[in-house]
Amino acid sequence: MSTSSNLPSSRFTFWLVLCAMILLATNMRAPIVALGAIAPVVKEALNISEIQIGWLGAVPMLGFALGALISPTIGKRFGLENTLIAMIALLTTGMILRTVIPTWTGFLIGTLLLTLAIGFANTLAAPVIKQRTPQHIPLITGLFSLTMTVTAGIVSGIVLPLSEQVGWQWALGGWTILGIFALLIWLFLRVRLGSSNHQLVISTDKDASDISMWRTTFAWQIAVFMGLQSLLFYTVASFLPSILVSKGLSAVSAGQMGSVFQFMAPISILSLTWLINRGRPIQALAVFAAVLNVIGVLGISYLSTELAWLWSAMMGIGCSAIFTLSMMLFSLRTYTTNQSSELSGMAQAVGYLIAFFGPLGTGWLHESTDSWGLPLFIMLILMIANVVIAWLVSRPMMVDGKYI
Repeated sequence: MSTSSNLPSSRFTFWLVLCAMILLATNMRAPIVALGAIAPVVKEALNISEIQIGWLGAVPMLGFALGALISPTIGKRFGLENTLIAMIALLTTGMILRTVIPTWTGFLIGTLLLTLAIGFANTLAAPVIKQRTPQHIPLITGLFSLTMTVTAGIVSGIVLPLSEQVGWQWALGGWTILGIFALLIWLFLRVRLGSSNHQLVISTDKDASDISMWRTTFAWQIAVFMGLQSLLFYTVASFLPSILVSKGLSAVSAGQMGSVFQFMAPISILSLTWLINRGRPIQALAVFAAVLNVIGVLGISYLSTELAWLWSAMMGIGCSAIFTLSMMLFSLRTYTTNQSSELSGMAQAVGYLIAFFGPLGTGWLHESTDSWGLPLFIMLILMIANVVIAWLVSRPMMVDGKYI
């Protein structure tokens, strides 16, 4: 007897995966930006040093990289959904620990746990989208990225005022409810849809399923492409107001430019998703996004500060577009969900290690030279190089070098 009538419809699967991805995304940036926005309050409450706060700011990128490095193997062994459910539980546990153990040790352990879990989720999101909704990869990836950005913006704006009303522990720990909701819907997805067959091969080429991402030129190209974008993003997020103040802007105006940089993300992601769904070539969009980063860095470095809003906006659009494109390429340029997971893990592990040195290197060069000139010049050269890499990674070819 056929059991096909018992299988969920493609429409049901689409909406279930979309809801699960959106709830997952609400947890993937909020715990990090919430701590950044409330760092002075936490520093005073816990009586910790600037160095300890700095470590709490640096740990996320290391957690992302470690999670990305080991997640493909674990996801392959235990299943994508099973692994994500465990990681959502770990992420929620990390948020709880930071609230109920208000010490430096509690914060450090909690931050390590939740950022490791986010590193897993960063990597495994793409193969789940590829496996469950292969016809809607750009749409769901775009909405996933958009939700991360919008949630981060909302949290960063309200967590400090909220802490003044309910206390910093509730202001940080209250977001645990999002983790609980995400855990519930992923458990429902796992029960309703079953476990992914992440060995499914879409290509009929036998050799396509036996590709080492660490020995593949395309994988390294996309790792550097994503890494240089992340390096710029975290550097600008850390130092843009300071750079603009040194060039004559008031502290208030410089802070507003940081907001412009962040708030360009929704516009960028929605526009990118719409254009790709309309059939616009990915290569042109990737190169355009990389060029925007070049112009933005050039403007901040050498052109009029009266147009600082324009340079900030360009970098915000460019960074968000490249991140979203990279997430899409993990699925669009691989044959199997296993390959998508391995490419995502390898590229993000390398990419976040590259990004880790952006704020550290920029701060060190600024202190050593007492000027923003050298770090900005180096950033400009790196962004020019990323235009070439954008052209390479967005060519219509698969991970094994075969054109499509």
